[in-house]
Amino acid sequence: MENSCFLSLIIPAYNEEKRLPACIEKLQSFINTRKESIEVLLVENGSTDSTYQMASEYQKQFPWLTVLHEDKAGKGNAIRRGMLEAHGEYRMFADIDFAMPVEEVSKFIPPQLEEFDVAIASRTAKGSIQQNKAAIRSLSSKVFNLFVQLLAVKGIQDTQCGFKCFTAAAAEKIFSVQTIDGWAFDVEVLYIAKRFHMKIVEVPVTIFYDENSKVKLWSAVPKMMLDILKIRKNGRNGLYDSVP
Repeated sequence: MENSCFLSLIIPAYNEEKRLPACIEKLQSFINTRKESIEVLLVENGSTDSTYQMASEYQKQFPWLTVLHEDKAGKGNAIRRGMLEAHGEYRMFADIDFAMPVEEVSKFIPPQLEEFDVAIASRTAKGSIQQNKAAIRSLSSKVFNLFVQLLAVKGIQDTQCGFKCFTAAAAEKIFSVQTIDGWAFDVEVLYIAKRFHMKIVEVPVTIFYDENSKVKLWSAVPKMMLDILKIRKNGRNGLYDSVP
């Protein structure tokens, strides 16, 4: 696919009618400060509220916004759709609440960051800042990361932060074979990147945890662990080697 803009931002949206207006406002402010061409692909998937209708109205107002609809829920599914339909030389996905301030997107793209295939936000890298982090979230993150380190992606301390940037070539290669629709898709993405010997860079970020976050990591950990076992099985069976 020919790249027609500098940066694509992919935003998954599931039942986000309450947080969507603030997200659009933050994106508009950020885009107004940048000279590069930027597109935003908001992927609504499986919502039962008015997220899609609201997003469609915003699309009429902002030429940088494209709204995609998916019947099937799952963050991994939404990100995959957005990455493969994006046109950016760099393609980054971000959570709709922008717990990482949108201005920090600049840390993941040239000229601030050069020579990478995949750049991932890290809450554990030196220089990172975390605000309002609950103790249960910290414990569940450590348990899950230990499992990830042992079975899937060694050497990366934070696989689950919801902000990751890819070159166009890396995105198309990774997401053409990525399969996990749930929360463990981040691990799968990094597993594939390592399998292809891509250069992965960890970027320290500032994170402000939202007490209304929909991510209940502790309850999601068992399913995510099963997905990691599936990722290992896929790797052994050569599923990720069949790049179109």
